[in-house]
Amino acid sequence: MIKLIRDLSINRKLLLVLLFSSVSSLLFAGLLLIVLEISEFQKNTQDDLSILAQMVGNRSTAALMFEDRDLVNENLAVFNNLPDVQAACLYDAQGAVFAHIQKNNDQQWACPVSDKAENTRFEDTHLHVVQPIIVDTTDVGMVYIQADLTPAYWRKVQFTGLIFLVLAGVSILTFFLSIPLLRLISSPIKKLVDKVKKISETQNYSLRAVKVNNDELGILVDAFNGLISTVEQQNQALTRAKDRYLALYDDNPTMVFNLQVDGRILSVNHTGARHLGLSVDEVQGCSIFNFVHRDDLVVIHDLIQSCLMRPLSVYKQELRQVCNKGNTIWVRATARLVENEDWQNSLLLVGEDITEARLLSEKMAYQASHDALTGLANRSEFDSYIKRTVVLAYADNSEHVLCYLDLDQFKVVNDTCGHLAGDELLRQLGELLRRHTRKQDFVARLGGDEFGILMNNCSLNEAFLACENLRDLVKDFRFAWEGRSFTLGVSAGISVINSSSGNAVDLLKEADAACYAAKDNGRNRVHVFSPDDEELAMRQGEMQWVEKIQQGLEQNRFCLYGQPIVAIAHHDNDEGMHFETLVRYREDDGRIIPPGAFLPAAERYNLAPSLDRWVISHLFEWIATKPGFIDQLSLCSVNLSGLSMSDETMLAFISEQFSKWAIPAHKICFEVTETAAIANLSYATKFIKQLKERGCLFSLDDFGSGLSSFAYLKNLPVDYLKIDGLFVKDILEDKVDLAMVKSINEVGHVMGKKTIAEFVENEQIFNLLNILGVDYAQGYGIGKPVPLDELTLITPFLQHFQHEC
Repeated sequence: MIKLIRDLSINRKLLLVLLFSSVSSLLFAGLLLIVLEISEFQKNTQDDLSILAQMVGNRSTAALMFEDRDLVNENLAVFNNLPDVQAACLYDAQGAVFAHIQKNNDQQWACPVSDKAENTRFEDTHLHVVQPIIVDTTDVGMVYIQADLTPAYWRKVQFTGLIFLVLAGVSILTFFLSIPLLRLISSPIKKLVDKVKKISETQNYSLRAVKVNNDELGILVDAFNGLISTVEQQNQALTRAKDRYLALYDDNPTMVFNLQVDGRILSVNHTGARHLGLSVDEVQGCSIFNFVHRDDLVVIHDLIQSCLMRPLSVYKQELRQVCNKGNTIWVRATARLVENEDWQNSLLLVGEDITEARLLSEKMAYQASHDALTGLANRSEFDSYIKRTVVLAYADNSEHVLCYLDLDQFKVVNDTCGHLAGDELLRQLGELLRRHTRKQDFVARLGGDEFGILMNNCSLNEAFLACENLRDLVKDFRFAWEGRSFTLGVSAGISVINSSSGNAVDLLKEADAACYAAKDNGRNRVHVFSPDDEELAMRQGEMQWVEKIQQGLEQNRFCLYGQPIVAIAHHDNDEGMHFETLVRYREDDGRIIPPGAFLPAAERYNLAPSLDRWVISHLFEWIATKPGFIDQLSLCSVNLSGLSMSDETMLAFISEQFSKWAIPAHKICFEVTETAAIANLSYATKFIKQLKERGCLFSLDDFGSGLSSFAYLKNLPVDYLKIDGLFVKDILEDKVDLAMVKSINEVGHVMGKKTIAEFVENEQIFNLLNILGVDYAQGYGIGKPVPLDELTLITPFLQHFQHEC
């Protein structure tokens, strides 16, 4: 019943409430009316009959005393006028019926036996009234009345029924009159419900309920419309978010797969399906393993297992994906385990197409490990291969050979025909070496015109014969370019790799040193490295100095010394300070290393110009910051290497230093060796002339050591000739050396150049040089090289030495 009522509409529920209220009120009112009417009727009837019985009793007191029955009957006759009274009895003091009246002969109305304890009472519709007759507290009798109230009850019922009908009619009228009022409530609610249903059915959140009244229902409608507005905004935001998500999901450039743990594809975005060459519906339900390259199935299985074992971690892996048309792409897969709303595990796999990046990476890896010109392995890959070979030799006690090749006369082709010809020559020679080496051998271009060959599992004798064969092949090779034909040679250095070999760096140094030894020995030959080879030891010592020279330049480990040069003739004794600047290397422990240890390495490995720049910049700075020194200075000599004279930027550097430190150019004399000047005669001449135009002086060092010194001297515009100390030191005993010194001095004076004798070690040599007319002397007998700061301390001693001599 309750469930049925719950499903009724609001309008019917309101009608039912009104009807139930009306009926309930009517029934309750009718029942209450009946009860009240009957109770009131009983009370009034009882009271009326009791008063009447009392009056009859009072009137009959004397009749009882005198036993006057007629009077008593006359008194009782009053009850005949009361239709409800059926019998009236008067009892005497003894309880006997003294007189009575009875309207019918029905036995039920006979006077009962008197009972003093009996009281007035109702029995169903009958009323029994008992009224004692008391005179002066003496009970003299009793009046007993029996009344049948049934007709009176019916009259009351009929009256109450009439009233009830009137109330019912009024209720019905009220009910019908209330229906329009109920509609004022139910109609807005119904409209609101209809609007809710329509919104729910159409999902159109722009619809609004119509507000009818400004009562509570109006407030409800306003609240509903406000709520729907919020829902509409949220729905629009949700729709936009959904659209963005779908766009992000489907239009994402990466492939997004949702997989079951067994690899079955639950969902895929458009990008993923498009990469596979299928539609989304065709991909869903398939196994991801169907689209993975068979060589990468283990990879994808391991990736899934890793996600299952560690659900909170994200795993990445690169694998190949096979598309519908059979083509293969490289994919970087990122996966992790996720839970859906039903607490079921699935795999989220995001794949990024890295095919181009992979191919580019492979290309870059190839380019990083191969020479772009020849296609051979490059220096870096060759180093790595040597390291692996060294490890192998240590592991299995095997023997291998490292061969370092350097082309001879390659510069002739490059300078004559240009770099294009040089590149083509290198390509052809690279192919030649590749064709004539074993399959297990590793060929690489190490840079420039240098090649390397690592001969695996090869004895030293076999490697030597193989290198001789390659040397012959290169010698017999003819390179043709634009109608010209060139022949070349190759110098080769060999180093053995075995269980007692050093590391890859040491092996390359050994082979390189052996190769340079082959070049020094005449080129176009093969040289085998040996730890006892003195020439190679010297070469390796020079190579070790390369790094130390570079560190010295960076960390200012070089220091400047000066050796005094004095005038021999007495008339020149008043000249200011004249010295030659010398360079030394300071070790970490403070030891001073002379230039003979590192200058050969600097010359051989093209570090001499950098060292010259360091000396010039630090010397000029020292002179400029030493108070009063420039005034004392007559001339400062600075050595320049042959490489510096052919360096096109050196002139600009020297000019910059002169301007920076404001050094008078006429107080600087640059010393160049005779050998370097003759080897680069055109460069040297141009170099000297440009600096002389600035005011600088020049000195030709070690003059006399060359084979054609006098022939070239007239072409070099120098100011001083420094006679080679090899002639000077023995002039006291060797007549040939004396004649050489004398002739050099005379020729120099004829050409207007002053002479300086080196290696002046004692006073006798000094005096002899004075007799010969040499202008200046330099050597241990005059003064040893000292740090620049100590030069001023030995000046008085030099003046005393000159005076004594």
